[in-house]
Amino acid sequence: MTDAAGRRANAPLRRRLRASGIRVAPFQTAAWQAGVSGQSGLVVAPTGSGKTLAALGASIIEAQAQGDPRGLRLLWITPLRALAADIQRQISAIAVGMGLDWRVLRRTGDSGATERARVARGACEVVVTTPESLSLLLSHASHAERFQLLQCVVVDEWHELLGNKRGVLLQLALARIRALRPALRIWGLSATLGNAGIAMRHLLGVRHDGVLIQSPARRPMHLATALPAITQRFPWGGHLGLSQLPRVLDAVLGARSTLVFTNTRSQAEFWHQALAAVWPDGVDEIAIHHGSLARIERERVEAALAAGSLRCVVATSSLDLGVDFSPVDLVVQIGSPRSVARLLQRAGRSGHQPGARSRLLLVPTHNLEIAECG
Repeated sequence: MTDAAGRRANAPLRRRLRASGIRVAPFQTAAWQAGVSGQSGLVVAPTGSGKTLAALGASIIEAQAQGDPRGLRLLWITPLRALAADIQRQISAIAVGMGLDWRVLRRTGDSGATERARVARGACEVVVTTPESLSLLLSHASHAERFQLLQCVVVDEWHELLGNKRGVLLQLALARIRALRPALRIWGLSATLGNAGIAMRHLLGVRHDGVLIQSPARRPMHLATALPAITQRFPWGGHLGLSQLPRVLDAVLGARSTLVFTNTRSQAEFWHQALAAVWPDGVDEIAIHHGSLARIERERVEAALAAGSLRCVVATSSLDLGVDFSPVDLVVQIGSPRSVARLLQRAGRSGHQPGARSRLLLVPTHNLEIAECG
């Protein structure tokens, strides 16, 4: 498809989004045009700038052109179960807004028996899953029939999988699906990749060309560090950082809603207990979220945070990817984030929408981290 034909194909989608008050970014239209042309690629854009819609647009255009056909057409891979649930909600809402009768199912460790059976029968147009669950789907004897209509695979937060065992598992799964569907489109999404060209080659394979789409926009960010008083004794080791509790409490109470990130589940438990012990209002305004909690509890916290009924949630990496919590206006990082990419990713949970400013408070837990966070 030529560039002019690609622009004509995505024109109805642009008009419909603009009529709904959604501003379409140039990188989104570039991704739609490349997608309807049958190309694969990688989209690198700031957190909250609309990468989901960029990756979804080509599938919407195809469905509208083909009369909204039945059968699995889109496979969406996420690294986290919480992100899978959020992506399922987003895709369902976008499909309804575009007039598509898509059945969007989730196949993760949190999925119930009924939903897993529907995925196994192929009774859906979109499946949101994780690398591990995708490998299980490919182990079924009927997997070739299940993917016979598949047109596109989207790998969300590719930087989180790149270079580790989960990423290798996913690459093997994609190679198998591509053997079944040679014309398959594969798109990766990320907000923090620095070596985007190399990352795209790892995603698509050296034998397949792709389109690299990068948004020039930068997210405005307000970064601060909670420093101890000059007269205060501050430890040279340890990782809990509870001596910083008064400063964290002041910051949290000064915001409408806050995500407090820790690096371990035990640290999250300690900080949740400490904040709850000194919380001046009802303790139902504060909650905890990590991967060891039961699914029903995690989903309750996610729903309450999205609804704006929680003032503070203490979390591990279970909430630092992709989840769309626009009410959150402050992120607190307890201890070293251990990488700039993770720092930017977690900061992006604040003001998670195009043009909004991210607010991040770094909280060192010992003297060596003061130098790192400063």
